[in-house]
Amino acid sequence: MRKLSLRARLLAAAVVVAAVGLVAANVATYSSLRSFLFDRSDRSLDEIAHELRRPGPRGGIRAAPPGTFVQVRSLDGSVVLATLAGATVPGESIPSPDVPETLAPPVADAGGEAVRYFTLDGRDGGSRYRARASVEDGAGAMLVVARSLSDVDTTLQRLLLVELVVTAVVLAAIVALGLWLVRLGLRPLDAIGETAAAIAAGDLTRRVERAEERTEVGRLGLALNVMLARIEASFRAQEASEEKLRRFVADASHELRTPLAAVRAYAELYDRGAAHRPDDLERSMRGIGRESERMSLLVDDLLLLARLDDGRPLERARVRLDEVVAEAVDTARAVDPGRPLELRAEEAVVAGDRDRLRQIVDNLLANVRAHTPPGAPASVSVTRRDGSAEIAVADAGPGLDEEQLAHVFERFYRADPSRTRVSGGVGLGLAIVAAVAEAHGGTVSASSTPGEGTTFTIALPLADGPG
Repeated sequence: MRKLSLRARLLAAAVVVAAVGLVAANVATYSSLRSFLFDRSDRSLDEIAHELRRPGPRGGIRAAPPGTFVQVRSLDGSVVLATLAGATVPGESIPSPDVPETLAPPVADAGGEAVRYFTLDGRDGGSRYRARASVEDGAGAMLVVARSLSDVDTTLQRLLLVELVVTAVVLAAIVALGLWLVRLGLRPLDAIGETAAAIAAGDLTRRVERAEERTEVGRLGLALNVMLARIEASFRAQEASEEKLRRFVADASHELRTPLAAVRAYAELYDRGAAHRPDDLERSMRGIGRESERMSLLVDDLLLLARLDDGRPLERARVRLDEVVAEAVDTARAVDPGRPLELRAEEAVVAGDRDRLRQIVDNLLANVRAHTPPGAPASVSVTRRDGSAEIAVADAGPGLDEEQLAHVFERFYRADPSRTRVSGGVGLGLAIVAAVAEAHGGTVSASSTPGEGTTFTIALPLADGPG
């Protein structure tokens, strides 16, 4: 049974239950009708026996109805009289019942009546007889009356035939209807199987169609669709992460290759005799130091991003954000004294790492210096809004288009597709800004109008109490 399919098991169960019910109904119907017909035959025999007890017109025994067998026996079992009334149709032969030679007299019941009913076979293969034996009071004899059961047997045979035909037709109809209903009910399971096969083949966009909450299979389809959506999202996220990691490794390798090539070039210059030429020696050592510092900054930025990606906790303390921003602005003014830099700061206290918060402001100001013309004005503001402290850095540079805004916080992304490093940036500054802001539970956003400038906004939650 376990090797059968679910469709076959459901159909077999329906057929078995229906067959058992039909057989039970047939047996009950057949038994009830048989009992009714036999009871009616027994009542007919009672009437005939009572009629025979009455004296006839001339004082003899009354004539029995046609087709009735009458036998009188003494109490010791010997036959006194045996007669079979003629047929109702002239020329019809009526077989007599096969009455045993020895017939025990009936025993009187609690009511004092000694009557017994039994069934006899017909002679020469004829129809059966229903017989009644009774002891006649005062006569000292036993009266046996029997009538043919041909009508009863014919009725029961027809009933049995009808029941067999009806049972066969009903079971055939149940099989046909069951196949249709099971096929219709299990169609969603077939769809689920096809969907699973398609997904196994690589099509993660497939879903179970026409899944409804009204049926169990429909609810299974809905749950499967939700699961498939999550699996697809997980795979898409994994693919995006892997693609991002590959791009990150490629960009990092490219960024490290340039200073490493420069260090190797300076080392070759030293090997070619720069050690004996003071000017070349100084040039080589200064170049190696500059490129090494550049590699160190890049590696530090990569390590910081890696720690933030791993979710390592930052230091938590109460930090006056307005003071941190003011310090960064003072440093930026000292580095680029020819640039007008405006500061508007409200007092705001956040919980976080002071050094990292200072780093993101420095990165935003460095981005202004790298991507706007010398002398272009910029502004920095700190405001409190809806439980958050917002840092806004706005410049009057060339601005960014929509595509550039969509990728501006990605690692190693630069609006300029060339990989020259005139400004010395490697494309990690804004990525660090976004990562540090998210690590503090904040958000970062950018808005820009081409030709008018760009504004970067960082929102950090205000501190509710001591850090």
